[in-house]
Amino acid sequence: MGYVLSAVARVLEQPTAWGAVWEMALLAGPLWAAALLGLLLGWAWRPRWAAGLVATADGNAAAAAPAQPPFATLDFWKAQLAARLRAPLGYSETTVQQQEDEATAHGSSEMANEEMAVGKDDLVNLWRLVEGRDGGPAWIKMMEKSLPTMTYQAWRRDAQTGPPQYQSSTIFENATPEEVRDFFGDDEFRMSNKWDDMLIYHKTLEECQTTGAMKVHWVRKFPFFCSDREYIIARRIWKLGGAYYCVTKGIPCSSIPRRNKPRRVDLYYSSWCIRAVESKRRNGGLTACEILLFHHEDMGIPYEIAKLGIRQGMWGCVKKIEPGLRAYQEARAAGEPPSKSALMARINTKVGDNFVRSMESNSDESEIVEAEEKPARSNVSRFLVLGGAVALACTLDQGLLTKALIFGVARKFVGQRKTL
Repeated sequence: MGYVLSAVARVLEQPTAWGAVWEMALLAGPLWAAALLGLLLGWAWRPRWAAGLVATADGNAAAAAPAQPPFATLDFWKAQLAARLRAPLGYSETTVQQQEDEATAHGSSEMANEEMAVGKDDLVNLWRLVEGRDGGPAWIKMMEKSLPTMTYQAWRRDAQTGPPQYQSSTIFENATPEEVRDFFGDDEFRMSNKWDDMLIYHKTLEECQTTGAMKVHWVRKFPFFCSDREYIIARRIWKLGGAYYCVTKGIPCSSIPRRNKPRRVDLYYSSWCIRAVESKRRNGGLTACEILLFHHEDMGIPYEIAKLGIRQGMWGCVKKIEPGLRAYQEARAAGEPPSKSALMARINTKVGDNFVRSMESNSDESEIVEAEEKPARSNVSRFLVLGGAVALACTLDQGLLTKALIFGVARKFVGQRKTL
């Protein structure tokens, strides 16, 4: 206490404002250094129950929060560094490469065996999202930004269960749907151009030359206080009219075992619709391209913290896409050959409007049938309850009060069943 009072006295004794500021900096500097050191040490040696607090909400806390060593190891501190700083410390991905080579050796039959293939139900679900007919909560507008040749809007909604969901509309001037489709599907260009600087590793595990479906392994870089995230995703593209519907979602993969770092993200959905639209310059032609994106994932971070981080960093990431797309267009115009993943994006399944609408009507009819069957079953149960009450009241000759009590209980029970 005496040290604090003497420090405050030294600040007040300074004849100039700059002198007072300097004394305050000398006083606050050690305090901030101690606070940062305590934060780093607390995170390094956090107890197991604290790690469970940031585990995923689907009950996988045990898998998401492995036991921590009694002392922070060199591997721990290397995991906190950015990817570009890991090489001097001997960071390598040999283990990842070996695991994926073993996974690739299983062949493309695993795509069907693990029930992870993207199918027609996923197409219908994405079509409903695009048309605004998914029956979910209303979207809340988050932001609207623009560049000379790009316009961006974003919305968010909170689902009853699961992480927050995001929708965005990005319109690029002087771009075709085919160019944008290849651009977003080109994982090699993502890393070489660094327009998506969070992607630090990718590999195609399996692919289907008939449908264009792919199974891909991603590792994405997260801030220094979080470990990197690992994704095993499947994606497939359909062509519906003049638009492209691409479904990308997380899938299980038993051939690549889980590791402590990077941490695997199981719940992942990022799908988009790419279509030609009229230019904002109103030149009368469909010279612009819109990409409608629907995205949600459970990163193992508390949802409120994740929402804050996404809101703060969203535009910083999005505005890098536009120069990346222009560089991609220039590379194609210069005759550079497309990558393997871009060629796979060109393989898609063509479907007509009637196919999606028939799938939509079939699913709606099944929901109506289920809704009609429930009242019938509940009516039978109500009649059984009332019949039993009548029989019991006639059997017990204990006066009006007893019979009234029996009928009252039966009526209340039937009313509760009716509300259910």
